[in-house]
Amino acid sequence: MLTSVTGVFLVACIVELLRRRKLKEKYAFLWVITGVLIIPLGFFPSLLDSVARSVGVASGVSLILFLSVAFLFIVCLQLSWEIGHLEEEGRTLSEEVALLRIDVRELRADAARTAQETKGATAAKNAASAEQGAGK
Repeated sequence: MLTSVTGVFLVACIVELLRRRKLKEKYAFLWVITGVLIIPLGFFPSLLDSVARSVGVASGVSLILFLSVAFLFIVCLQLSWEIGHLEEEGRTLSEEVALLRIDVRELRADAARTAQETKGATAAKNAASAEQGAGK
């Protein structure tokens, strides 16, 4: 009975985490399946021993242990793949940001140069106008 309560609690927690958007759907699928598989084992404990015997395992507890280790290995492998993917994505984004910063720096320098040239040209025009006005 405790096993079934644990399974129901697990599924309820997963649903709540999904509802609050704390867990992504792609990760929740495995955990919901795990919870749904745990629930009947509490009501029918002999079912586990029958399944274990049919696959050639001595006891249901050994089967659960093996399946748990295999499940956790798959989860670790998948999370390792995700971490590698995210590291590569982070590296790419860092490189893009660095290139964009260089572009912004160059654009600011060009804008400052253009502003100085415009300022100089305006000052020269004003000086020429003042000379023409003073010469009359």
